[in-house]
Amino acid sequence: MREQMTALERFLKYITFDTQSEEGSEATPSTEKQRALGRVLARELAEMGLEGACLADNGAGYGWLPATPGREDVPVIALIAHMDTAPDASGANIQARTVFYDGGDILLHEGQHIVMRESDFPSLTRNRGKHLIVTDGTTLLGADDKAGVAEIITAMEYLAAHPEIPHGRIAVGFTPDEEAGS
Repeated sequence: MREQMTALERFLKYITFDTQSEEGSEATPSTEKQRALGRVLARELAEMGLEGACLADNGAGYGWLPATPGREDVPVIALIAHMDTAPDASGANIQARTVFYDGGDILLHEGQHIVMRESDFPSLTRNRGKHLIVTDGTTLLGADDKAGVAEIITAMEYLAAHPEIPHGRIAVGFTPDEEAGS
């Protein structure tokens, strides 16, 4: 059995995929680059043993974890996240790093003088004493919603590897183009 990835490891892997959607596109998904991540997710779900794991023609990925014996009549729950990043900023060549946040401003990019100011983002204050994942400020990080994708895949991997944990059937879905309003 292969070693399980952490949600953080998965997240850092998934943000390397440029999945930027395109507003006004007539195609579904709006950009073909969303399919690259979708194929990886479908393959990971299949390797974990999820049933029906695939990437649909519309760019959505899905599969389901069967119920454990005796839990077949429990209502199905669905875990859903989107794969795309907003069209507002580039999703390519993301330069992510982890920083320990002890308060104040965060220098994201010294050469371009890009700073995340605590005064502009007062919610930062509740994260003092924590590690944060940031970009260099020239791209989107892709945390909305690749963090959700990473958490869902990690949870499915854990449950698939631990059949002693009782659960009903769990449906998993990953959609394209949420950021483009599709």
